[in-house]
Amino acid sequence: MLINAGGDFLLADLLYAAQGHTWALRESWITTTVVHEAGKTVSAAAWLGVLLAWVWSLFDRRLARWRRPLGYLAVATLAGAVTVSLLKAASGMDCPWDLQRYGGLQPFVGLFDARPPSMGRAACFPAGHASAGYAWVTLYFFFCAVRPRWRWAGLAVALGLGALFGISQQLRGAHFLSHDLWTLIICWLVALGGSTWLLRPTGQGRSA
Repeated sequence: MLINAGGDFLLADLLYAAQGHTWALRESWITTTVVHEAGKTVSAAAWLGVLLAWVWSLFDRRLARWRRPLGYLAVATLAGAVTVSLLKAASGMDCPWDLQRYGGLQPFVGLFDARPPSMGRAACFPAGHASAGYAWVTLYFFFCAVRPRWRWAGLAVALGLGALFGISQQLRGAHFLSHDLWTLIICWLVALGGSTWLLRPTGQGRSA
C-alpha cells in the first residue's frame, strides 16, 4: 500500500484510543447523517447537474464550446467513482472496525495476502466515500479547458471534499489513511487519462 500497515495502524490506534478504545463516532449524527449520507447526496446532485448542463449544451448553440468539457466532467467524474467502487468490491480487505485490534472479529489480512475462505467477503479498500469528493479532481482539467484561472480553485474543492469525507470515515473506523490516499491516486489517474482522451484538441477546436 502507499504507506505500510504500521503507518495505518499508528494513526488508527491514536483515533481509536482518543475515542475511549471504541469507535464512538461510528454512529455520530455528524459523521453519518451529515458527512456520509448528505455528502454522497450532494456529490450525486452535482454530477446530475453537470449531466443536465451537457444535455442542454446539445440544444443551445451558446453553450457549444462547453459541450466537450462538460462531457468530460460528467464521464471522468463518474468513471473515477466507479473505478474505486469496482476495486473496493474486488480487494477483499476489512475495515478497521472489523479487526480484532479495534474490537472486531477479524485478524488483519494484507492486500496481497491470501484471505482464508472462512473469513468471508470484505470490501473496504480503496475508500468509496472519499471518492465522492476526490472524483471531482476532474474540475482541475475542466477549468483548464474553459477557465484556466479557476483550475486551482476547482482542485482545492475536490481535495477539500475528499479529505473531509475521508477523515470522517477514518474517525468512524471505516477506513485507514492509505485507503483514502489510494482513492485520490486512482481518481487523479482516471481524471488525467480522461482529459487526454476527451479534452484533446480536435479539428473543430473545443466546440466539437
